[in-house]
Amino acid sequence: MTMIGIDLGTTNSLCAVFRNNRTELVPNRYGSVLTPSVVSILDDGTTIVGQEARERLVTAPERTAASFKRDMGTDRVYELGREKMKPEELSALVLRSLVKDAEDYLGEPVTEAIISVPAYFHDKQRTATKMAGKLAGLNVKRIINEPSAAALAAYMETDEEKLYLVFDFGGGTLDVSVVSCFDTVVQIESIAGDNRLGGNDFDAAIAEDFLHEHGLKKRALSSAEYAVVLKRAEACKKTLTEKDFAFLVAPVNGENLKSSFTNQRLMHASGDIFARIKKLIGQVLKDRRLTTADIDAVVLAGGSSRMPIVRSYLRHLFGRKMKIAGDADEMIAMGLGAICGIIGREGDLKDYVMTDISSFSLGTSIRNPSDSGRNYMSVLIPRNTSLPASRKQTYCTSVDNQKHVRVDVYQGEHPYAADNLFLGDLLIDVRPAPAGQEKVDVRFTYDLDGILIVDVTVCSTGVKFSRVFSQEADEEAVKKKLVYLEHFKLEEKDRAENRLLMEQLHALFEASGAEDKPAVMNCISGYEAVLKKGSEREIRKYRKYVQDFLDRAGDYDPFVEAMPVLVYKESDYDDEEDEYSDLWDD
Repeated sequence: MTMIGIDLGTTNSLCAVFRNNRTELVPNRYGSVLTPSVVSILDDGTTIVGQEARERLVTAPERTAASFKRDMGTDRVYELGREKMKPEELSALVLRSLVKDAEDYLGEPVTEAIISVPAYFHDKQRTATKMAGKLAGLNVKRIINEPSAAALAAYMETDEEKLYLVFDFGGGTLDVSVVSCFDTVVQIESIAGDNRLGGNDFDAAIAEDFLHEHGLKKRALSSAEYAVVLKRAEACKKTLTEKDFAFLVAPVNGENLKSSFTNQRLMHASGDIFARIKKLIGQVLKDRRLTTADIDAVVLAGGSSRMPIVRSYLRHLFGRKMKIAGDADEMIAMGLGAICGIIGREGDLKDYVMTDISSFSLGTSIRNPSDSGRNYMSVLIPRNTSLPASRKQTYCTSVDNQKHVRVDVYQGEHPYAADNLFLGDLLIDVRPAPAGQEKVDVRFTYDLDGILIVDVTVCSTGVKFSRVFSQEADEEAVKKKLVYLEHFKLEEKDRAENRLLMEQLHALFEASGAEDKPAVMNCISGYEAVLKKGSEREIRKYRKYVQDFLDRAGDYDPFVEAMPVLVYKESDYDDEEDEYSDLWDD
């Protein structure tokens, strides 16, 4: 049975498989390996995932959700029309779409997967990711840290033994890791990350700067207007990735507002983002007492790392050019494919070993003599400890005649226990005695699969208590959510292609000025008429025309020309590949 690797991203998701002794990226129904992590639900309950759903962020924002990866492990609820969904349920719909594409590509059922997460995802976020996998019908064999996968992909491409700094900058998260690669070992040394810092923040910075230039506040715009501004800001950012100059034109209050952007302007608008980047890089180096000079190469992963101003800033910090191994968008997925091969002990990968570390400290609370309401955090397994790990500490009672000892388990770096993530507790009976006489040994054992075993032994009696803290999702919760998700049906491929173009036309209509709207409306009505007739041959020809229309509308420069009008002539779009195709029409 084939195992797939899934890079479940904030902005885009990818799927990979290892076969014939190499990693293959799985194309989606449109032939792209990138599937936007966006979900939209139609009135009839049909679920749209990917590029079509992304277009509906403009045309139907109230029924569409994006960037929900940032809220994994929280109680946030997204409202999509009448439906209310949690981040893991939305992620499950994305995963279902990826699995369907993989099954079509491989020609066989897919039930096993590994899924990558930001290295700085805490236990609840990882549990939510596993829950999403189960809801998608997958047996999630492993949760993999994204930098581990990126480092493996870079190492296998260069085959050079080095100390890498992996800069994994996606749409919504940033992970920075120091990774040592030698022989057939990929070893994570230290990790730092921010789950709310990514390329989306540059979109917001451009949008805010654009509105500020025109004397506007975000709250003065409708949700649809701001969605258009944000989408145009993203397009502006992508243009600046390829060019030195870009325009941002967006309709606000019935007027087309225009601005010009350079990378220099974007750099000034994003000062806070770069300060946060520098802080994370400094932290990951300090944790291993390293300097920038100790790093042999910097590996860039994640689509946002392609931005020229990001690369320029990294060159400034490290004093050298960045190492670019492969496509930054695909690095993690390529590594995941290789990890599938390692787990399956296939071909040349059977001897590879991947180690990992604890992304957060694990500990228990102890009495604060100065403030009984603010217990301290006593760390047993520090952050960046190599896994698997087992650590033991002895604790004693703090008051006379104490009958119980509560061993609570926390994850995090704050000195006060309550400020960290609470994972659970054990209540242990002890014999009443003067304070300090009764003692318990507490052992934390943490493995590569994110399973924490807490053993507590009462020293005076030898009685032992244990509890397993696992990232496994609660089975009852899974059953209930599966029943809920049953009525969401993925759209069929043939309908999806037509709907994608229609959604793009609708988005173009909303973003167009008054003078351009009639031309877009004419294209929409013509497309609707062809779709209603149902002739596959005519639909195929008109689809080519719509794509040309969209391409021309997207490429024109509003400062030097009006939007070009393309007139549909059926003869221009005859199918030259099959001159007899009309014989097969209805």
